[in-house]
Amino acid sequence: MTPSDPTHTAAVLARRRARSGPPPALAVAFEFVRALAGLLVAPLRFAYHACVARGRRAEVEELLARSAAEGGGGATPIPALDAAALADAASDGGLRVFVSCAEVSGEIHGRRFVERLRERAAAVGAPEPSFTGLGGERSREVGVATVGDPVSRSAMGFGVVLAIGFYVKLLVAAARHLRATRPQVMVCVDSPALHVPLGRLARRYGVPVVHFVTPQYWGWAPWRVGGYRSAVDLGLSILPFERAWFERRGVPTAHVGHPLLDRLASVPARDEPLDDGPIALMPGSRSGVIGRNLPWMLETLAGASADSPLARARFVVALGRADLEPLVREIVDASAIADRVEVRVGDLHEVLGACSAALTVSGTVVLDVAHHLLPMVVLYRLGHAFEVALVGRLLTVPHFASVNLLAGREVVPEFGFAGDGPRAEVRARLEELVRPGAAREACIAGLRDAVRAAGDHLAVERAAAWALAVAAGRGEIPAQSRNAGPAAQ
Repeated sequence: MTPSDPTHTAAVLARRRARSGPPPALAVAFEFVRALAGLLVAPLRFAYHACVARGRRAEVEELLARSAAEGGGGATPIPALDAAALADAASDGGLRVFVSCAEVSGEIHGRRFVERLRERAAAVGAPEPSFTGLGGERSREVGVATVGDPVSRSAMGFGVVLAIGFYVKLLVAAARHLRATRPQVMVCVDSPALHVPLGRLARRYGVPVVHFVTPQYWGWAPWRVGGYRSAVDLGLSILPFERAWFERRGVPTAHVGHPLLDRLASVPARDEPLDDGPIALMPGSRSGVIGRNLPWMLETLAGASADSPLARARFVVALGRADLEPLVREIVDASAIADRVEVRVGDLHEVLGACSAALTVSGTVVLDVAHHLLPMVVLYRLGHAFEVALVGRLLTVPHFASVNLLAGREVVPEFGFAGDGPRAEVRARLEELVRPGAAREACIAGLRDAVRAAGDHLAVERAAAWALAVAAGRGEIPAQSRNAGPAAQ
């Protein structure tokens, strides 16, 4: 048998599953000590990274340019899977899958993952999988028996220091379960802060680890990839250039596409955005982020000159959470343009479909806006000028807006700042995008390119297929096809 032979992989996994591993409490204590050591050396890592960031940035720019030239990245071919391989893997008590979600956004993807994996297993005639894991109510609704709930804790917004005791107990409970049941695969969704130590714990007990949504270490913390490499058997990337970046650093990675597009596949969108609709204001989805961004947005728009299209424009704040409405209405009512601002709670896409442009914070919502081809200005407002200077030295990407990363160029204006910020420039760029003309048309064309590069709506389907392949011991990655060149040091 050779390392590229699936039977070799199955044999390696079988040996790993036979490990007894250390007592869970001891294993978690080791991870805690490891995390403390990482904090102690963090200043040195930051300093070194600041010195070599330019070279690392050049590598990311090269990968972005290559991805854009190829029109995005095709998904990594899924290995062949048959019922016999899965039945053999499940011969010691059934097909067991551990699914871990730490936050609401990840649990939304995790819920669809469980549904797709169950369907995929049935389609190939594999044994009915059973699911255990970490998660909240959404996980339990689809049949995941949870041994801990980090999702509810995340929603409560407690600081890291106050939550240490909770997460230590959570990891111990998960480790005990993994050691006792030895699932054929553990699938972690996003949230590397929790899932890197959890992944190492799982591997200590012989459980192969698949991580869905590879972390954005390429953008700001490339030194963390060593710890990540020790925690996962397979990373699943959502942006086209990520696979090459991770594989250059020895992390087996398959590109599956962006899971948000799976949900957007059923959302209707116009071929062209309206020219006369209101401007969408997207200030964030958490109270702290809204409090930092929405007043700034409204004050900036209120400063438009009399001949500006913004002086006559209507605006709408779209909210997906009703509990945020009182805060948003209080901020809007205190603004100078309150009579031109509507607050809508409910279906985000119903609102976006009737808009002409957007002013939005950075985040996954940018892809929601791009789905409707709305020209937009993207903001990333930090708390202090020191943070801006630090980010400027440490970031290794030319853009932070996802659509710009996908397109490999700036298709929408983006502004990262602290304090008062470039109000006049933000207004000027938004005015260009609101007016019919070359700037607006170029932005719409760029958004089409970005959406096309993001891929199709089968990311979660592919993630489920790869998890089953790993569970069966056949999750070998095809020969690297897009990672030529040495890793940047």
